[in-house]
Order: sequence, then C-alpha cells, then structure tokens
Amino acid sequence: MKSTADPLSTALAPPARSSAGGATDRIVETLREAIVTLELRPGIVLDKATLTSRFGVSRFPVAEALNRLKAEGLVDIRPQSGTTVSLIRLADVRENMFLRRALEAETAALLADSNDAALVAELRRNLRYQNVAVDADDRPGFHRLDLSFHDLLIGAARFPRVRAMVEHARLALDRVRRLLASPRRHVVTYQEHVAIVDAIEAGNTEAARAAMLAHIEAVMVELEAFSQTHPQVFADQEMR
Repeated sequence: MKSTADPLSTALAPPARSSAGGATDRIVETLREAIVTLELRPGIVLDKATLTSRFGVSRFPVAEALNRLKAEGLVDIRPQSGTTVSLIRLADVRENMFLRRALEAETAALLADSNDAALVAELRRNLRYQNVAVDADDRPGFHRLDLSFHDLLIGAARFPRVRAMVEHARLALDRVRRLLASPRRHVVTYQEHVAIVDAIEAGNTEAARAAMLAHIEAVMVELEAFSQTHPQVFADQEMR
C-alpha cells in the first residue's frame, strides 16, 4: 500500500475555503466524492492529521465528517488502527440490488402501461446523449446520463417513498458501478436501456419488467465475477 499521504494528496482537490454548510459539510462532500469515484480506493488509510492540514481546519470537523461518512458506510473507524475507506460489502450490494430489481422492474412495467409519450420522448433524448458518450468514451458523462435515465423512470412513477428508497440504494451502489465501468460495459448498458425504452414505448408491461430485471441482474453477475479477481476490494468476498 502507498503511504498514507500519497492517496490523499493525489485524490483531494484543493478545498474551497467556504461552504454554506460549514467546514464539516465541506469535508464530507469532498471525501464522499473522492470515495465514490474511487479516487480514494477501498482500504486506503485516512490520516486525521493529514486531513486537518489539507482542509485547513481543526480536528473536530474532520472527526465529525468521518463519523458521518461512517454512518453512510463509506469509512471504517477503529480506535486502535485508525480510519480507512470501507471495503465494499457484497452482502450490502446484494441487498441493494434486490431492492432495485423489485422496485425498478415494477416501475418499468407500470410506465409501459401508462402510455406517456412525453416520458418516452425524454428517455429517447437521454439515450441519444448516452450513445454520444459511448462513442466518445466519456465515462463521467455516461455515468451522469445513466443516473438521469433511471431517475426519469422512477420519477415518472410519482411515488416519493419509492423514489427515496431507490435513490438510497443507488447511492450505496455508486462505487460498484464505478468499479465495473468500461467501454464494453457502457455499450452493453446502453443496449439494455434501449430495450427498456422499446418495451415501455410498445406498452408491453412484461417485456419492460423483464428488460429491467435483466439490466440490473447483469450488473450483479459482473460484480460477482469481479469480486473473485479483486478480493482485496471486498470485505466479504468469500460469502456465498
């Protein structure tokens, strides 16, 4: 493993000196972004002294920020061994994928039955941009469009509690999605999205449900394979 200072110096952009939410919010936002985008890899040590120097703050807001990130499952704090970026827990991923399969598949089926031409037009527009991002190998751009695509679908169902649950599950899966990001995966994801929209536009509820299930299940299958070749990223790789 690299020294504790190296990953922090490389991953954390020079912090803004002010934030509407105060120093703690600023640190949480910066570290969360670095962790979710894998700039800070699972298992990396987060040295408090380095963070206080990097952010130009006292130890208190750093400690508060790390406690909040611990509550989100992004860092582990152990009194005798310090703070590290959490390893990814396959059990948590499987649970969040289960939620997404159940909620988003039924959402796709519901929307296929709604005959919402405006929604289909918005989805087709998103797909055009996805295609451009795939051709340009624009990974951050594709990631944003992927999130927007799913948010368009879940938002159109107009169930706020369902939307909140899906959003929570999605946030918990962001690191997984980044780990699997590749030009090939983006092409496949785009094709899976097209199949979902085709089924919704055709008003075929069963096809829409099946297309969404296949889309989400494909990610889980790839992750299980990835966990076999990169066990150091996972806290419970051996679990079956």
